Amino acid sequence: MKKTLLSLSTGLAMLIAAGAVQAADCKITVGLVMELTGPAGEYGQAGAKSVEMAFRDINEAGGVRGCDLVTDTRDSQSQGNVAVDAATQLVQVGKVPVVIGGIISSVSIPILTSVTGPAKVVQVSPASSSPTLTALGRDGKTNGVFFRTITSDALQGVAAAKYALDQGFKKLAVIHVNNDFGVNMVSEFSRAYKALGGEIVSVTPYNEKQSSYQSEVTKAMEGGPDGLYLISYPVDGATIARAWISQGGVQKFLLNDGMNSADFISAVGAEYLNEAYGTSSGTSPTKSTEYFNANYKAFSNIEPSNPAADRSYDAGAIVGLAIAAAGSEDPAAIRDAIYKVVDPAGEPIFAGKEEFAKALGLIKDGKPIKYEGVIGPVSFDKYGDITGPFRLWKVTDGEVKTVGEMTTDDVNTLKAEVDK
Repeated sequence: MKKTLLSLSTGLAMLIAAGAVQAADCKITVGLVMELTGPAGEYGQAGAKSVEMAFRDINEAGGVRGCDLVTDTRDSQSQGNVAVDAATQLVQVGKVPVVIGGIISSVSIPILTSVTGPAKVVQVSPASSSPTLTALGRDGKTNGVFFRTITSDALQGVAAAKYALDQGFKKLAVIHVNNDFGVNMVSEFSRAYKALGGEIVSVTPYNEKQSSYQSEVTKAMEGGPDGLYLISYPVDGATIARAWISQGGVQKFLLNDGMNSADFISAVGAEYLNEAYGTSSGTSPTKSTEYFNANYKAFSNIEPSNPAADRSYDAGAIVGLAIAAAGSEDPAAIRDAIYKVVDPAGEPIFAGKEEFAKALGLIKDGKPIKYEGVIGPVSFDKYGDITGPFRLWKVTDGEVKTVGEMTTDDVNTLKAEVDK
């Protein structure tokens, strides 16, 4: 009898242990295509860590239908063709229901047009700001699967134009990366800057990863500009800025959001950037902002001010909550659920384990939620776009310091004036 009881006890223990293993092995995989290396590597590394942190917080809150969210992360190397190969593997072989990425538009666009759009798999970019992405949606080429947690450059160009003039930039030379992001940024900025009274004396494109940009800088200096608008990424941007300085260019710079980088400042030299100004997508601070700023560096060893960090956490949080709200890993259901987890009529939910536990409970009860992110309350239009404020910053004593903000209403009013 004792032997029988022992056998039963042993068998029960084995079953319980097997159940625990099975629960631990229950995973829902989301694909990440991030620029871990290459010119945008600094942003992709931060983006990947932010998504991982959001998934950790959801998993610690109970997970999705008892399963852990995990990432299958691939390096795009900041190249569109590499990104397409990586996304194809994730979608066609890995059968992921969602791809988060890329960071830069020249990576996100080919993923969307070649992989996720045709496959009708949800794609969420944390930081790709090209107006082309809106145009693709408007032209019916995205199947409604694309979303982004950053404002379009159509708005950043307007904000940058006004900020430039306010800082005394009357005659600008422009050097820009020769890709979709750079070309569109120049177009939107130039239109607004000229309409507001500024003069552009030269526009010079450059190709990435050159060893020298002396000829581009020489050309950009023609016309006697009183400053340089450098639309670039930290690595190439530093090379260009050093060439500009060494050739006697005016040490007054306007910079795009991606140049908000400690690596860029260090590589150029803080002493040459005392009049360096820039714009970035801003935030409307919430409890999520406080949580993220207080906890992100300990998790990632990356500063929370990294341009891709905050909005990548929001991308991960929205995707994770949408998978929970969808009740399955069907991409079409997840696409629809993305709108549901930012429902204006829903109960406000913020970042972190406790808040996500509350959100998962409400979802289980069939109640609406409204995720208010690190970047502020998020609301997507039918093309997956958001609106928001812009942060105005300046390099001071070797650090990027916020010096002001243009609210959403400010930008929209200014854009209406430019569009007249």
